[in-house]
Amino acid sequence: MRALAPLLALVLFGCASDCPAPSPCPACPPEAAGSETPAVAETTAGVRDDGTVRLDGTPEIPPALHARLLQYLETRTATLQDVAPDGSAVLLTTRFANTAQVHEVRMPMGDRRQLTFRDEPVLAAGYLPGAANEVIFQADVGGNENYQLYRLDRRTGRATLLTDGTSRNAEFLVGRDGTLAFTSNRRNGRDLDVYLQAPGEAPPSAPFLEVSGDWHVLDVARDGSQLLLQEYVSINDARIHVVDRASRTVRRVSRTGARPSSDRTAIFAADGRTAYVTSDAEGEHVELYEVDLTDPAAAWRPLSRDVAWSVEDLALSPDGRTLAFTANEDGVSVLRFLDTRSRRASLVEGLPRGVITGLRFASEAAVVAFTVSSSRSTGDVWTVAVRGRAATRWTESELGGLDPAALTEPSLEHFPSFDGRSIPTFYFRPDPARFPGPRPVVISIHGGPEAQSRPWFYPLLQFLATEAGIAVLLPNVRGSDGYGRTYLSLDDGRLREDSVRDIGSLLDWAATRPELDARHAAVYGGSYGGFMVLSCLTHYSDRLVAGVDMVGIANFVTFLEATADYRRALRRVEYGDESDPEMRAFLTEISPVTHVDRIGVPLFVAHGANDPRVPVGEAEQIVEAVRASGHEVWYMLARNEGHGFIRKENRDTFTELAAMFLARHLGVGLD
Repeated sequence: MRALAPLLALVLFGCASDCPAPSPCPACPPEAAGSETPAVAETTAGVRDDGTVRLDGTPEIPPALHARLLQYLETRTATLQDVAPDGSAVLLTTRFANTAQVHEVRMPMGDRRQLTFRDEPVLAAGYLPGAANEVIFQADVGGNENYQLYRLDRRTGRATLLTDGTSRNAEFLVGRDGTLAFTSNRRNGRDLDVYLQAPGEAPPSAPFLEVSGDWHVLDVARDGSQLLLQEYVSINDARIHVVDRASRTVRRVSRTGARPSSDRTAIFAADGRTAYVTSDAEGEHVELYEVDLTDPAAAWRPLSRDVAWSVEDLALSPDGRTLAFTANEDGVSVLRFLDTRSRRASLVEGLPRGVITGLRFASEAAVVAFTVSSSRSTGDVWTVAVRGRAATRWTESELGGLDPAALTEPSLEHFPSFDGRSIPTFYFRPDPARFPGPRPVVISIHGGPEAQSRPWFYPLLQFLATEAGIAVLLPNVRGSDGYGRTYLSLDDGRLREDSVRDIGSLLDWAATRPELDARHAAVYGGSYGGFMVLSCLTHYSDRLVAGVDMVGIANFVTFLEATADYRRALRRVEYGDESDPEMRAFLTEISPVTHVDRIGVPLFVAHGANDPRVPVGEAEQIVEAVRASGHEVWYMLARNEGHGFIRKENRDTFTELAAMFLARHLGVGLD
């Protein structure tokens, strides 16, 4: 079982309030972790601070706005974590109170039986082979991303800590032989070493394998004798290695060549002598290959060459005869089954159009499970049986009573940028019968920067389009993933601001659309998308009316100097090394705080105090600088959050403030 990669884009852009994606935090203040929230008290003029959340310069939220948003705030999502060996049950995370917790569903559309009852959200969970009453789960405190692993005894409801309680323990995996494998930075706070715990053994006190850099466990061979690891250097340079467990010998599987390749995932074939690997080594997109692990010189056999898009996720049936894989086709997931004997792939029909994540085959049944999210569905667990290809829905997550058919379905559009390149954007167009005339615009920019806007369910953006009549554009500017290796690299290094120029071109395009009012446009984004918001405001304040920056970068130099040790090398590869004087000068020049005098419109900044990715100092300096220049700033600081808002009460507050801020400055009434 491979732990589900968190969906950070959803955390930043307003997914259902129980999304389990991580929010970073170096050290959660004691008062932020599970303390009872006191009544809000005015501390200074314009400031409300209850000890957990500080609101500075923000007006009171009108009860009428809360009432209008309530259904969107009460949406939930179900995220698959694992499937029972015989396929008869699934583990998932969902929220019924304030945070996402582990639940089990024992039949399609059955009740969700809650297994964990923590104040903090649970990120991932998995069954333990041969231990019907035990579950492994992963959680942090206050959004600090120092994830810990726990073993839950379902008979007593008690959880036992398996890790050291302080370090970062990344994605975990439980092999078919019961081996628990994960990576941890406990040795030096920086490098992610490999740890193993065999069934019946005490939690490991020393690493199985010491490494340098960012490493992840991808798979354990069925007999437990080998591991597949990924060494992640950057989005364009990721290497697969195979490790012999007995000798601890590490051998590189990824090919060497003139250019690095992005080898993104790998799983063992049933015999352990072959692996299925996804890589962009031979072209623009990430392809699926069959690799002979016994012969390093053997040619890689391509298996998805007829798919003109990148392969994302893989899962192999218990008998090894069916490989399930998804392809990202212009932002939409397409599931295929590949017969490993004939090497022929075929489409799986009968699934909603949307995004598929977390493929898992049952270990003893030919049933694959996954999560599907779409613009009109928050996220639900589905399975497909290999025989007969029957698709079965296991959960129906609450939409707060909203009618899915009344929600806005985005169209996929393309606009020409400054250099003639075609840029894709998802376009949420308000109903013209209900909202006639040119509509104001919100441009929502994803983070990463190597992420991708996709047709997920976004409560805030759906509310703006469906209830407020505000058009929403989700562009995948150059540098976004999903469109090939060349496109991904178009914002690297000194090309960084070309992606900002794409937003200028999107404003040009919007001005040509008679149904859009490009004179009333705002920008919204989180993390790197927050940098994009701030940068757009320094370049296009004369064409924008407002901006919302969540956990964004204001100063590349201070960001790189303060980001968590285990992330610094990765971010330097993407943005540049601030310790080099020439690069430092360039990073300073493109940092929004350097040109804060050009920001001439209102700004809403929101941040988590425990953010290890983009430390809260980025928010503090941009708030201070914009206010010093005489412009309006709303500021929200959550002391029990990290890189985004996970807890429902914080997410609700942010969503309400963001909706009010955007509507006010776009001239839309919400009363």
